Amino acid sequence: MRTVFFDVDTQMDFLYPAGALSVPGAASVEQAVGTLNRFAASRGWPVISTVDAHAENDIEFREWPAHCVTGTLGQRKPCSTLLEKRVVVPNAPGDLHLEGVGQVLLEKQTFSCFSNVRLPELLRHFDAERYVVYGVVTEICVQFAAMGLLETGRRVEVVTDAVKALDAAKRDAFYAALAAKGGVLTTMGELGA
Repeated sequence: MRTVFFDVDTQMDFLYPAGALSVPGAASVEQAVGTLNRFAASRGWPVISTVDAHAENDIEFREWPAHCVTGTLGQRKPCSTLLEKRVVVPNAPGDLHLEGVGQVLLEKQTFSCFSNVRLPELLRHFDAERYVVYGVVTEICVQFAAMGLLETGRRVEVVTDAVKALDAAKRDAFYAALAAKGGVLTTMGELGA
């Protein structure tokens, strides 16, 4: 089954306690994310890693503290989550060069990875039958990714032991909505990772 893994927003500003918008306990998923990314690569499955890439005066900072400003340490992904052959895809039109690439770093400026104008082209290119989604924050950016991917009509699985939430009740509501629309909750063990 053609599969694409979606590693959502696992960036230093979110994962680590010193990060600008730290998610309590999120550092605990770093190892799981690295394992899943390498697992996908070992099977020849591409990984799309969404990353916030904000300008210093981003409109989102009216609601949230400044975070993941392009070029800062906090905007980076931990080395353990990076694959060797990767490419950055900004939120701007242009040519895609994906030959031999195992990981796409998909830049975005909002909660939704679908705000990147290149994502539809990437999804067509990879032509997956199945999407496996994990990262942070479960009930925000992971939810936007998973629910948007469900709209493609493909199988969508969320890896519950490779996500971290801010609000357990909102996480559970997302899980219920995902299941109601045909999405699947899974674990790393069930994936064989």
